[in-house]
Amino acid sequence: MSTDSRKALRAIGLKTRSEVLGQKYVDAAMNNRNDFNSGLQDLLNEYCWGAGWNGPGLSRKERSLINLAMLTALGKTHEVATHVRGAKNNGLTNDQIAAVFLQTAVYCGVPAAVDSFRAANTVITEWDAEHAAKTTKAAPAVKKTKASKK
Repeated sequence: MSTDSRKALRAIGLKTRSEVLGQKYVDAAMNNRNDFNSGLQDLLNEYCWGAGWNGPGLSRKERSLINLAMLTALGKTHEVATHVRGAKNNGLTNDQIAAVFLQTAVYCGVPAAVDSFRAANTVITEWDAEHAAKTTKAAPAVKKTKASKK
């Protein structure tokens, strides 16, 4: 693959990563980039988020479901928390996320599912509160008229 193609894939990956995980999370990761971890950031943007998340065959919602299950199976609780936010950004409901963790309890073990529920709970509470506040601010005030009071 040419250098230009790889650079373009990294740019697409960075855009996707920001859309899924949120700009705040990605900005923090990119602002912590240094000589030591620079190669990892390039790999993440090009390979994981560019090629992986933009590949054919699966929607972002489906990729989020799969990631939550795999990360639970691997016991990567910190990454579960990160990808719960991504799953919510990709449109998964709290019930769908809980269903993934219940399914992993059967196949990966109850302790792994318990850890994922714990990690997810904080993120879901924060995400739901943030988005409820945005919805409340965005909703126009309804002016009551005499007819609506009856």
